[in-house]
Amino acid sequence: MTVRRSAAALATTAVLLGAAAPAAVAAPGPSPSAELPAGLYGTTDPAYDGVWRQSLAFLAQKIEYVTPSTQAVDWLVGQQCDSGAFTSYRDASEPCDASTVMDTNATAVAVQALVEINQHREDANNGADWLKSVQNEDGGWGYNPGSPSDANSTSIVVGALARTGVPINEVTTPDGNTPYTALQSLALPCGDEDGGAFAYQPGKKGELTANLDATAASVLGLMGKGIASGTSNAVKDPVCTKGDDLAPEQSAQNGAFFLAETLKKKPYLEQPPMPGAEETAPQPDYGNTADAVVALAASGHKDKAEASVAWLEKNATGWSKAGGPAATAQLILAAHATGADARRFGGVDLVKQLNGMGPSPAATALPSPTPTGPQPSSGTGSDDSGLSLGWLIGIGLLVGTGIGFLLSMGRKKQQP
Repeated sequence: MTVRRSAAALATTAVLLGAAAPAAVAAPGPSPSAELPAGLYGTTDPAYDGVWRQSLAFLAQKIEYVTPSTQAVDWLVGQQCDSGAFTSYRDASEPCDASTVMDTNATAVAVQALVEINQHREDANNGADWLKSVQNEDGGWGYNPGSPSDANSTSIVVGALARTGVPINEVTTPDGNTPYTALQSLALPCGDEDGGAFAYQPGKKGELTANLDATAASVLGLMGKGIASGTSNAVKDPVCTKGDDLAPEQSAQNGAFFLAETLKKKPYLEQPPMPGAEETAPQPDYGNTADAVVALAASGHKDKAEASVAWLEKNATGWSKAGGPAATAQLILAAHATGADARRFGGVDLVKQLNGMGPSPAATALPSPTPTGPQPSSGTGSDDSGLSLGWLIGIGLLVGTGIGFLLSMGRKKQQP
């Protein structure tokens, strides 16, 4: 199976192995030795993932009752172009122009982050409007506007549109295609090898190859959910439903079936060795395992992710610290989706770790004890008109006790 390598992941490969990241989706940015902008999370070159890691940090902080600093929020908003689009990273002192490389993934994750922290909603809406304006004819999106649709980009855009209140079925092309149409066209039929999985994109001859990363993303996308999703109401064990006219949620359940079956063999997903690596055997893929955990929980199968969460607690905390804000955020999101304690995750306080990778938060509060039943999702069902109940509880704790918790720590090395 192939696993998608985003520009952010390729940038990390370049940092860790000295490999060169491709220029196709590169945005201009400083070298790792250059002075980093104030307000940015992480300490490595933000050229490929500055907006991505900043937005993931906000999403993870929000679900753990942390309010990011004004400086950090202003940095993210300052990355937006007048069109509503974001790049992977840009020098905000220069206006966007025809040479600016717009990034659908960065735009979609930034939109989700701004909605979740309940700030700059107009900017989030402008980002959503831009995303709708660059929809491909097949109903999906590529990494950059005009590039062929892929499962990952389409899914994260769906999450952004859903979080801004846009009905996904109404985001149609002149031919009547929707984002769901694009995602379902990438599904491998049940009964075939890897049935239920999703491809990242069709091959040169139109063939579909199962992709773990794309499958986890597609499950969320077909359920109309964003990255910061909680546990959905429990359903029966996932099954792979055959048919040519499946509802989006049926296709999502097919993807959940494939992920559950894959993790039944071993509790973690694997990736091929990185270019130039001494190790030639497949290696554990911590990030994709965390994403699969979120997808399973969001589709009603938290029980199928329990072994993987336990494995992440035992094995992935070192990866998250070395990986920086994006990696740490991924573990927090996986913990949140399954009811694990992100503040005691494998003996590590992931929230404290993340807070120390950027400007001191404006406020923090300890959450109430984790409920034992299904948790509300941070997807389309939440109230966009104000703060969520959990968020208000956290603020209430601060006001009621008269204590403001400000954490000031040194920033650590990051990975997308």
